[in-house]
Amino acid sequence: MKQYIYLLGILTVFGCQQKEPKSTESLEEKAQRIHEKVITLDTHDDINVANFTDSVNYTQRLGTQVNIPKMEEGGLDVAWLIVYTGQDTLTSEGYAKGRENAMEKFDAIHRLCEEIAPDEINLALTSEDVRRIHSEGKKVAMIGVENAYPMGEDLSKFERYHALGARYVSLAHNGHSQFSDSNTGERDSVWLHNGLSELGKNAVAEMNRLGIMIDVSHPSKEAMKQMIALSKAPIIASHSSARALCNHSRNLDDEQLQLMKENGGVVQTVAFSSYLNTEKDESRSAYMKDIYQEVADSLGIEWFERSQFQSLTDAQKESLMENYPKVTKIGEELVKERTDAPQPVNVSDFVDHIDYMVELIGIDHVGISSDFDGGGGIDGWSDASETFNVTLELVKRGYTEAEIAKLWSGNLLRVLDEVQSVAKSMS
Repeated sequence: MKQYIYLLGILTVFGCQQKEPKSTESLEEKAQRIHEKVITLDTHDDINVANFTDSVNYTQRLGTQVNIPKMEEGGLDVAWLIVYTGQDTLTSEGYAKGRENAMEKFDAIHRLCEEIAPDEINLALTSEDVRRIHSEGKKVAMIGVENAYPMGEDLSKFERYHALGARYVSLAHNGHSQFSDSNTGERDSVWLHNGLSELGKNAVAEMNRLGIMIDVSHPSKEAMKQMIALSKAPIIASHSSARALCNHSRNLDDEQLQLMKENGGVVQTVAFSSYLNTEKDESRSAYMKDIYQEVADSLGIEWFERSQFQSLTDAQKESLMENYPKVTKIGEELVKERTDAPQPVNVSDFVDHIDYMVELIGIDHVGISSDFDGGGGIDGWSDASETFNVTLELVKRGYTEAEIAKLWSGNLLRVLDEVQSVAKSMS
């Protein structure tokens, strides 16, 4: 009798096991499920105001790396559109010219969200806005300011920019500003402020007061260290990678990364080839140089290397930013079948930097950015339509859904919440 009962128990257990459904979800299916569920957020997408008109705008699948159709195709939910101003002279004339440029870009973003496509994309000012707009099935725009140079020496401009929607500001770009030294000082070891100027130190306090995230991607290491020491709130690097893997002054070294962790901030890993793998980028760039020139010539486009950018006129800079994605995309297509072409920097190289920083400072302090339409874009994530490939690579590396949610938007939105909370406490 006991043997009969024992045998019956085994058969029952075996039968139950047989009835349990086997998981047949592939890595791709798992990645797609996660990608559709999490909020995907890219903290750095440059813009050209020529693409924000009634006749030419982001409701169309333009040649730009970011626009609403490409965001839809790739499942990119949130794009931080950038009010970028190049560094000019530290004079009232320079500031006035910069201010005009910045206001044109603010106006363009508001026009997109309020007049051109309010049913497709809305401007968010808080993490709550992001989640609400996303739940309504719309794309989300947010605003970052790359270079505080247009503000001149008037700290009240921070409040003005905040009112217009700016939720992060970098105090410098390529070249020392009135607020801060730039990472570019490493080239010749010539510094203007040895970190922050007095105006820059006051700007840190003002951003804390207003609830603006401080972006340290372009300022010098010393300026970044001073910002962390002064700030009462966490800071961000809106588009930087790990210097240990790629020795570029735009990347953060291990000391800086540890400071970001201690500060509670987040580093938005950037898909910019020369910041990810120097050897592969230089080899590929040398190979592609003549090909890009040939493409530009065939299109009747005046072509420049990105290394020439700072020496170009404003009109030439605008032309390069507009045509760069078009020319490079055609060039990349032309060499796909060539066996002699060096391998491009790709999504795997990009996620190597995520892996490194997650291992060093933890999953809570790493995020994702592209620098699309500003020089960013790699093989596999060349524009917003290929955004899924990043999630797929993360799934292949073993990241969980919760971890991917943090990398794509959770960490950045957590910092935004904390920065805005500090501002409320200060008021």
